[in-house]
Amino acid sequence: MNDHRLTPAHLRLLLASLALVYGLHVLHLPPWVTLLTVGAGVWRYAASVTQVALPKTRWLLPIAAAATLGIIASHDGLFGRNASVSLLAAMMALKLLESHTRRDAMLLVLLAYFFSITGFLFSQSLLVGAYLVLPVVALTATLININHPNGSLPVRFLLRLAGLMLGQSIPIMLALFLLFPRVQGPLWGVPEGAHRGMTGLSDHMSPGSISQLSQSDSVAFRARFNGDMPRTSRLYWRGPVFWHYDGTRWSSGEQVRGVPLQPLQATSEPVSYSVTLEPQNRTWLFMLDAPASIPPNSLLGNDYQLLARQPVLNRVRYEGRSFLQYRMDETLAPGIRAQALQLPRAGNPRTRALGASLAGNQGTDAGIVQGALMLLREQPFRYTLTPPRLGKNAVDEFLFTTRSGFCEHYAGSFVFLMRAAGVPARVVTGYQGGEFNPTGHYLLVRQADAHAWAEVWLQGRGWVRIDPTAAVAPQRIETGLASALPAGEPLPPLMRADLDWLRQLYLRWDAVNNGWNQWVLGYDQQRQMELLSRLAGSRISSQEMIWGLMIGVGCSILAVAAAMLSRGRPMNSLQTSYGRFCRKMARAGVAHQPCEGPLDYGQRAAQALPAQAAEITAITTRYAVLRYGMAPTWQQIEAFRQLVRKFSP
Repeated sequence: MNDHRLTPAHLRLLLASLALVYGLHVLHLPPWVTLLTVGAGVWRYAASVTQVALPKTRWLLPIAAAATLGIIASHDGLFGRNASVSLLAAMMALKLLESHTRRDAMLLVLLAYFFSITGFLFSQSLLVGAYLVLPVVALTATLININHPNGSLPVRFLLRLAGLMLGQSIPIMLALFLLFPRVQGPLWGVPEGAHRGMTGLSDHMSPGSISQLSQSDSVAFRARFNGDMPRTSRLYWRGPVFWHYDGTRWSSGEQVRGVPLQPLQATSEPVSYSVTLEPQNRTWLFMLDAPASIPPNSLLGNDYQLLARQPVLNRVRYEGRSFLQYRMDETLAPGIRAQALQLPRAGNPRTRALGASLAGNQGTDAGIVQGALMLLREQPFRYTLTPPRLGKNAVDEFLFTTRSGFCEHYAGSFVFLMRAAGVPARVVTGYQGGEFNPTGHYLLVRQADAHAWAEVWLQGRGWVRIDPTAAVAPQRIETGLASALPAGEPLPPLMRADLDWLRQLYLRWDAVNNGWNQWVLGYDQQRQMELLSRLAGSRISSQEMIWGLMIGVGCSILAVAAAMLSRGRPMNSLQTSYGRFCRKMARAGVAHQPCEGPLDYGQRAAQALPAQAAEITAITTRYAVLRYGMAPTWQQIEAFRQLVRKFSP
């Protein structure tokens, strides 16, 4: 059977299935590989319906070699995700040109199954998972078609049968997915280029670095609170802390060694929540100010910046507990104080003079802070995404000339001013606020929520958060970015008031996508143990989980077998049609006897119903020939079905 030639009908379904598979990769393949696959498909089908000749094997070998060299040139090598997928695509296209038998087609279908799964190497989103259903069903229908002894079958019948077969496998698939022991880490290593193009906070801050993120609707992370969510103005998600200023940008600087982490003095009850962080190719983990405990496999610096032990290249979920009211570092080590007062040797003379003036006019460090905030409130400062470019003395130009900027302008200039006045200060970046998703009941924090603020050290109080942006645009902290910007400022589409319908639609979609992330992509060993322990009512062991897997798969197999046995002996389409004929005759008073063959039954029925004798004899004779003669074609079975359908005793 596997040596039978492929017919045009076989090829049409095969090519349609391959087109669905290639459609998943069209954006990942070099254009010339896409043209090669399309050309091969057109050539192969044309050869099946016309006299067009296919290339000989001696020509396919140099074409394959040239394609390999082209892939090496396109991807700077033959190894890696992109090059491997392109090579597989090209070789499948060339294999199509030498496919003549059903066995060749079966090999192509099996390769296409694997090729479909490689789509997850580029994206593991819900959309990709949903799309993969199409090529899998089509490939299964193709596999049925090329293995059927009666030639090509109707496409609608094949798709229905393929869907039924795949549907019957769902219970076993679910049992394996839920109960099979999970492997720690991803199934594949992180491919090359997997973290290119990721947006997020940088390891330094300069004018414009955060305002660029404000145009991004990309998700930074999602947070779900165990109780009531704090009000928006308390949602400061702590990230990188910057100490060093070189006159142009802020950075973390050199770590002061030998300074232990001082415990927080909590003045409020902790808030508990979970965070699902998107990949960022950084080691930063974000928690509400200030962390009360840290997740496993993480580190907490002496400036309370939370770090993962390795860069976050895959979506990660962790639990968090934070104190929203606290005292941090009530004593300041000399090395930390020196680091918190560092300024370049020269530059920004007017700001230095203003700092000295504040220090002379105010009696305490707290008074200096309030004096600086009063200056921001009283002067015509403007909060904007499009500030003018700043020159060499950027802080002077911002505070005394342009007075227009985003959060990084205010935070960086405020810390510079505090240090000029002798008040220890540092810049903290992260995210502020977020949007509550009522469908999924979690907080959605986007890159557009990126923010920068200041911390000053005050005697008897330790490090105190000061947000100079709130002095100029308090709406940014209370209600979000969109309400704080002047009319006409560019906003991400999902923050625009006139596109509220789009935002609501997106929130519903994000809730569905988050469920996919949590329960499919994020179904790790921890979640598996939590789910199974919840179902069992107590914590279970690995041995109990394996027993559960065996029992679950066994029950699924028994359920499918019971369903098949409950229907009695499996009947093909021919037998089904004959059974329908027998039921019609039974209603007319001539029931079929269990030991009666079709010819004897037809003779008896014709005598009982002489008016329909010719039709009855034709049906029973045709059935006997088709049932016990040579294997019938699909067209013959369909003709018999129509004959029975039209018969009415």
